[in-house]
Amino acid sequence: MAADRSASVTWQGSLMEGSGVINNVTSGAISNLDVSWPARTEEPGGKTSPEELIAAAHAACYAMGLSHGLSGAGTPPQKLDVSATCTFDPPKITKMAITVTGQVDGIDQAAFEQAAREAADGCPVSGALKGNVEIVVSATLE
Repeated sequence: MAADRSASVTWQGSLMEGSGVINNVTSGAISNLDVSWPARTEEPGGKTSPEELIAAAHAACYAMGLSHGLSGAGTPPQKLDVSATCTFDPPKITKMAITVTGQVDGIDQAAFEQAAREAADGCPVSGALKGNVEIVVSATLE
């Protein structure tokens, strides 16, 4: 079952001096988010960037994938805390670092690390980045 999701942006001005607004997304969950070049390469100043949005998407997708993998193995997680850091080294996104801490009964650290690696391989956002961006996963079982 295919699902389309969309977002719209209005940009005004040049790359360096201009700015934009993410107007809305399909779900309506976010709107009126300011974006700018300085938010990508300097201090964000309350504005977002494509890299920040990719990091958010990757963290959410990865958390879902890891939860699914653990549940399928008979060890559903009580809690997963996932963060993703997207590195932008103009003109390319070069790295995505995923850090996950989990509370999962019935497995040890080695099994959690294995599940974490497998989730990075199976996550659709990872798949979109794979081959273009280095993906590094750090996993800690609480």
